[in-house]
Amino acid sequence: MEVKGRKETFVPFVSMVIMEACTIALTIMAKTAITGGMSPFVFVVYTNAFGSILLLPFSFFFHRNDRTEESIFSRPLLVRVFFLGFTGIFLFQNLAFVGLSFSSPIVVCAMGLLIPSFSFLLNLILGRSKLDWRNTSTRAKVLGTIMSFSGAFVEEMYKGPFIRPASSPSPTRLLKSIPKLLVYYTIPNNWFLGCIFLAAAFFSVSLFNVIQTGTVKKYPHVMKVASFYSIVGTIQCIIFSLFMERDLSAWKIEPNFDLFLIVATGIFGNVIRPSIQVKCAQMKGPYYVPLFKPFGIFWATVFGTSFFVNSLRYGNVLGAAIGGVGYYSVSWGQLKETEEKQNPMEERKAIKPMHLHEEDENKAPLLINQEESPV
Repeated sequence: MEVKGRKETFVPFVSMVIMEACTIALTIMAKTAITGGMSPFVFVVYTNAFGSILLLPFSFFFHRNDRTEESIFSRPLLVRVFFLGFTGIFLFQNLAFVGLSFSSPIVVCAMGLLIPSFSFLLNLILGRSKLDWRNTSTRAKVLGTIMSFSGAFVEEMYKGPFIRPASSPSPTRLLKSIPKLLVYYTIPNNWFLGCIFLAAAFFSVSLFNVIQTGTVKKYPHVMKVASFYSIVGTIQCIIFSLFMERDLSAWKIEPNFDLFLIVATGIFGNVIRPSIQVKCAQMKGPYYVPLFKPFGIFWATVFGTSFFVNSLRYGNVLGAAIGGVGYYSVSWGQLKETEEKQNPMEERKAIKPMHLHEEDENKAPLLINQEESPV
């Protein structure tokens, strides 16, 4: 029993850490492809089209032993699937990859830490949460939201010196000398614009989370729903991309690094990562998966300082660190609020250990195709 308990703790933890490492690695590859001239809109279409083809049969295999009385073809669920595809695929991925083209992987990580804060603000606007300053959870969420946005502000406005500068004083010269290698960082002529795109992308993820929380209650076959909204989102992306990228040569993919990246992203983003996230959430509770989001900062920093010269600035790490503290503060406040709702009488008497198995306003986005893309 003890060995089994350790395995149930160790395996999900290692799996999620590896998932974050793979996500950052694919993000760096995507940055390389886009910097090399690949259209981000074309990349989104091809990766989601390939991923949807894989995900549809896999989703039925994944839920082969499950039964539900709710039909995915009911009108309410079809409407939800449409908006899940619109927010989780169309808006998120197009905004995220355009933002990535103007920034770097660690900026993507830093902006992703705004998701709980956006979710908290959305729930306030929708009337699903109230501000009770006497409540510890409310104070934690407000403080965490302020810190998260402060971290994002630092990320946008303060860059600072390079953490590991090259012997050459010109990063531009260095970057031009390695056009065929992986790219982590580009000269931030549009850095601020990239941050805005990324913030908008992760705001769309918060909208997605609001929709998916109710969807999971009505239709718990999360992988099937993911396959359907992935198809819908891909169709939306195709229509949009045909207007944005009218150069037919941009749609031609040679059997090279770009093709490898599309295949790898489609398999990982649409099949491997969602299935592992779902399994980990089933084993450890719906709050387990989001706790690993800040691990992306660790991997982005490790990769940036280990393999890329003149790729990482102190301002990037500082902003990401502040945002990480805010992320966990908001998440803790949400967990605390859930515990209080579960045991309102006990909470008045004493503080009890938190149990992570109830629905929450920022529940783990089990349906997200994250990301869903390497971002």
